[in-house]
Amino acid sequence: MSSPVSKLGNYIYHNRQKIIPSIILILIAITFLLPFLWMALTAFDKNASTILKMPNLTLDNFEAVLGKRDNYRSILIGLVMAFATGIGIVVIAILAAYPLSRYQLKNKRKILYSLLLISGLPAMAVTIPLYQMFFYLRIIDSIFFTIVLMIAGGIPYGVWLMKNFIDAVPVELEESAWVDGATRLQGIRRILFPVMLPGIFTIFIFNFAGTWGNFFTPFIFLNSSEKFPIAVTIYQFFGNYGMVEYGQLAAFSLLYTAPSIILYFIAQKYLSDGFRMGGATKG
Repeated sequence: MSSPVSKLGNYIYHNRQKIIPSIILILIAITFLLPFLWMALTAFDKNASTILKMPNLTLDNFEAVLGKRDNYRSILIGLVMAFATGIGIVVIAILAAYPLSRYQLKNKRKILYSLLLISGLPAMAVTIPLYQMFFYLRIIDSIFFTIVLMIAGGIPYGVWLMKNFIDAVPVELEESAWVDGATRLQGIRRILFPVMLPGIFTIFIFNFAGTWGNFFTPFIFLNSSEKFPIAVTIYQFFGNYGMVEYGQLAAFSLLYTAPSIILYFIAQKYLSDGFRMGGATKG
């Protein structure tokens, strides 16, 4: 009669192809969960430190963070920049990707590969010339032109994704609208746009999250601290000589992650449908 230990060993041996990947995924999940757990607990600990522990629950950190008007302004600026960038990229990507998907252009393949190459350029490679261009045009420290810059940076990959989503929509749907007298733009707005809504949400959320968490671009192209978005102002909790307000930093970080998490849960269905839609691309 075999012992429970030997039965467990035999089970693990015969199911190792399923168990080993599961163990690896659990370890990876724990690795990502621990920092978030530390942040969630530290946010409610007045005497917070780098040690993960159960706090004496208090809202003092949130009161300190929300008591500063500058923090409200930075959150608002961050939301404006993220929404404007996401919407701008979606609109431009639809108008640019439509002819790449529906028309037989002469250099279409070269255009697509050029877009893919541009989207892979490291930010540091273009920062200095862009900064000089902003300086000579006297548009440094402008929230509007910083948003324009971030839209321009997200367009190549946005067009590439949008083209794949449009490819997945049968052209026959638009042809039926043209027969009824609709124009190209009316066909896009009435036929293509509703069908592509999952793909549009996917691109919007991808760019919203990227802009919301973008520290580098606003920090370089905005000089006034009152114009900094939340991604930049979070550094204020790192003091001099290595002193850090861990409790307030964690509380501010929770507020920082909230919009992305809320938007993800709201649009979760659209995201899953959008990825399936992109995987169904024709040719």
